[in-house]
Amino acid sequence: MVARQSSTTKYVPGGPILQGTVNDPTSFPPPSKMDGSHHWAYERLLSASLIPLTGAAFVTGGTAYPVLDGLLGIALVVHSHLGLDQSLIDYLHPRKFPIIGRIAKWGLRAATAGVLVGVYQFNTNDMGLTELIKRTWHA
Repeated sequence: MVARQSSTTKYVPGGPILQGTVNDPTSFPPPSKMDGSHHWAYERLLSASLIPLTGAAFVTGGTAYPVLDGLLGIALVVHSHLGLDQSLIDYLHPRKFPIIGRIAKWGLRAATAGVLVGVYQFNTNDMGLTELIKRTWHA
């Protein structure tokens, strides 16, 4: 029987010849700042910081400390953006949905930018986020 060859493997009647054994370690890609563990740690830090930030904003009142009210508004929008972005990554990944996935991702970015502008306008020209929630709670 004649062995067939390709550019990468040599065929023999028992199957291809593979380099190494099953006990050889696998190669891992070099660490990158864009990998999931850094994003996960940032998301957990942001989520944990929302608890004292929300408490401080309601104890002090948003109108007395507008910077704290602004920080709460920004943190809530960024927290929501990160959560929705992960949902898009899970369910509308661009490799599987090349057109709608990118449209949804850019739509989320545009909506987040619009909401950030709206939160800024609401906190500077109106009563502020904390005061709105207090009034809604007591209504």
